[in-house]
Amino acid sequence: MQTRPIEPISRPLKARVRVPGSKSITQRALICAALAEGRSVLKGALQSEDPELLAQALRAAGVKVESAPEEYTLEGVGNRLRLSETEVFMGNNGTGSRFFLALAALSREGSLVLTGTERLCERPVKPLIDALEQWGARIEYLKEEGFLPVRIHGSGLKGGPVELAAAKSSQFLSALLLVGPYTSEPAEIRLISPLVSRPYVDLTIAVMEAFGAEIDEEGPVFRVAPKPYQPREYEIEGDASSASYFLAAAALVGGEVTVENLPRKSLQGDAAFAGLLSRMGCEVSYENGVTVRRDPEQPLRGIDVNMGRYPDLVPTLAIVAAKAHGKTHIRGVPHLRYKETDRLRAVATELTKCGAKVEELEDGLIIEGPGDLRGAEIETYEDHRLAMAFAILGLTTPGMVIRNPACVGKSFPNFWEVFESLY
Repeated sequence: MQTRPIEPISRPLKARVRVPGSKSITQRALICAALAEGRSVLKGALQSEDPELLAQALRAAGVKVESAPEEYTLEGVGNRLRLSETEVFMGNNGTGSRFFLALAALSREGSLVLTGTERLCERPVKPLIDALEQWGARIEYLKEEGFLPVRIHGSGLKGGPVELAAAKSSQFLSALLLVGPYTSEPAEIRLISPLVSRPYVDLTIAVMEAFGAEIDEEGPVFRVAPKPYQPREYEIEGDASSASYFLAAAALVGGEVTVENLPRKSLQGDAAFAGLLSRMGCEVSYENGVTVRRDPEQPLRGIDVNMGRYPDLVPTLAIVAAKAHGKTHIRGVPHLRYKETDRLRAVATELTKCGAKVEELEDGLIIEGPGDLRGAEIETYEDHRLAMAFAILGLTTPGMVIRNPACVGKSFPNFWEVFESLY
């Protein structure tokens, strides 16, 4: 397996970086554009492993998708999807696989098998499939009930009232919302469990509305008007999760880093990361992007924070916490155990390997710093977010080595190029 050693930086940072387009927005926009009858152009789109796998899946459902640098052009087919009697492999793309599962169920023709890596086939989909079956979907488990692989038979979705448990992933609700404009009867989704990662649902609704959808929310009930998406040219902002690594670099090393293409009024919940760093002792400003500054003489401090609204930030926050004074209590993220890996266990294991004091909780972590950290060979578990977070920790911790550095291609193909620009 390939490894990448990380060289520490001994001077304050002064850097301006650009990050790729938002993975979350790109995948939602791909679904909307696929269903909007006519040509849509997605500008500033992320072209990495996950969106490319979703684009390939959409082609298997009869959608014409063309790629250019930072751009997708789609000829949407409305509700005239046709499944291509093939196997669609989605890698470890949890978001894309769940969205595509719902989209494929809209088809009235053909069938296909949806599968992925071993880890993807361990990630739950039963709540989503249960809801789709209430809408008339014909979905056949090929191995274990509740998990991929599945065969989807084109039968269309009738819509109407449906109950959904979304305690393990907000993606189940987002998937139903995204296909809601095309069900035979108006879609009405009632949540029967607490909703995790609420900002991702808000993001789904914002992208849907940009393509002309109408969604009404009343308590635990979401209603989607039977109004088809309209094709359009859509601009995708920089990825807030990707930006978090470079903002964290300013916090750890000192100095300042500006992410140029993350707007102050971002659609993404993960844009909250700069505010968390402010609570830990950094200065934050918004002019031509987002800038985080820290005087190297000003110590970081631990915080107590519920991360349930932005779980993807937990690895990044954890590596900052390991260098902060006092305890950082990260709570409210039991659903992190169902990501690309069990991220709570993975972060705790790898930080402990580096000498940090970490307590793993059922729903979070307690990290006490600043520990006497040492470098280690970091197992990334094929999880892009662990690779990038621990690379940033290596900027202040000699001897850090990242295993399987290529896994960053899932969301940030040029991460290492941007990372090198910090030097």
